Amino acid sequence: MGLLFLALFLMLVSADSADEAAFIGVNIGTALSDMPDPTQVVALLKAQQIRHIRLYDADRAMLLALANTGIRVVISVPNEQLLGIGQSNATAANWVSRNILPYVPATNITAIAVGSEVLTALPNAAPILVSAMNFIHSALVASKLDSRIKVSTPHSSSVILDSFPPSQAFFNRSWDPVMVPLLKFLQSTNSYFMLNVYPYYDYVRSNGAIALDYALFRPLLPTKEAVDHNTLLHYTNVFDAVVDAAYFAMSDLNFTNVPITVTESGWPSKGDSSEPDATLDNANTYNSNLIRHVLNNTGTPKHPGIAVSTYIYELYNEDLRSGPTSEKNWGLFDSNGVPVYTLHLTGSGTVLANDTANQTYCVAKESADKKMLQAALDWACGPGKVDCSALLQGQPCYEPDNVFSHASYAFDAYYHRMAMGDGTCNFNGVATITTTDPSHGSCIFPGSGGRKGTFGNTTSLAPSFNSTASASQSLLSHSRDIYTNFVLVVAVLWIAVCFNDIQSFCS
Repeated sequence: MGLLFLALFLMLVSADSADEAAFIGVNIGTALSDMPDPTQVVALLKAQQIRHIRLYDADRAMLLALANTGIRVVISVPNEQLLGIGQSNATAANWVSRNILPYVPATNITAIAVGSEVLTALPNAAPILVSAMNFIHSALVASKLDSRIKVSTPHSSSVILDSFPPSQAFFNRSWDPVMVPLLKFLQSTNSYFMLNVYPYYDYVRSNGAIALDYALFRPLLPTKEAVDHNTLLHYTNVFDAVVDAAYFAMSDLNFTNVPITVTESGWPSKGDSSEPDATLDNANTYNSNLIRHVLNNTGTPKHPGIAVSTYIYELYNEDLRSGPTSEKNWGLFDSNGVPVYTLHLTGSGTVLANDTANQTYCVAKESADKKMLQAALDWACGPGKVDCSALLQGQPCYEPDNVFSHASYAFDAYYHRMAMGDGTCNFNGVATITTTDPSHGSCIFPGSGGRKGTFGNTTSLAPSFNSTASASQSLLSHSRDIYTNFVLVVAVLWIAVCFNDIQSFCS
């Protein structure tokens, strides 16, 4: 499981070189009972080279944590704030003043999503949706930020009627008084149409009319491809068909030059007994194939070669979401940063996620001083908040019972908890990175994808040495102030060194 993100590394380094190139981003929901701290979230994003994200609000701590990372951020006006902003230019200006101006340019905010699926989720607010977008844009113009921050609003694909064949698609006519000025706004501001595309739901609701392979981007025989009899375009997957249906629906209203960005797409990895197709394998297949499809820049049958950048839904499983089990299981990661499954990207016959050459682990140096290892070990299992229970007598990682082995387990646990970030395998020089899996017997190290090392929801950074070591047996069996012990050990070592070499070290 542990290498979901050799694949994610390749998937997400894609698109800072040219604005025209398609990119894959990730949505970040927060309905978790154990939501990681913003610094942990950003550490994960940086370690996995995720360069594009979408937030469902404008959380101050998150925006501060994203500063100076270069990560491109879409922030959102929540639906509950939409009425106020859509009815008052001053309220919109105040929103921009509070949620944009304090953070740019350090935080790379590139777009504002005004509401989410407003036409279908909050139809009473539909009449003021375009006003809200205009007011937000006017505030950006006043701050000279309109050229760098686009304004749009995500739509459910259900606003499109008669979506297959795509050439016959059109928007629900009852929304024309909103959709026409909305598309004029997007066109005049060089923005893009935000669309949420969920082939999982299309498949589930089709009562067998849509084949699972067609929903999952699996290869189809030519005779199994869907053909638009009006255009003779062939469709090999639901995703392209829905995107093209949106293009045709816009064309039906005489808008032919508004690009589409897919703001949500994914597949659940777990479901209730009534959701048999919400599985790890299907989620892995869909997201892996989606990533390859987007980054290949193949576009769609209607617009070949035109990038359709897409944000995967979503970074974390959200256990607090209501509804069936599938609603809680769209994430790529658990809250502790462990991949839910290993994405695989096939290219030239190679399954990249099975190539573990770049998998790294953090272990104790064989030449390290035992007292320094013990100090790092004590810190890791205390202030470092590593779960060292696997090191207790009788537990899988107790043997061999020595400080080197215990420290290696804890160093690796901390290193992977911090998403293998820079400086998180140091521990005052007693740790080193290796590509050799240190797991042994039933002792599975966290970097191997095992879940024996679990973490709390706070990130405790090591003071000056980023250390995480597993606790010794004496540490585990006695309740005491671990950090005080660390300070005492360092003090003793300092004194000893001074006495041994006063001229060279202490003068």
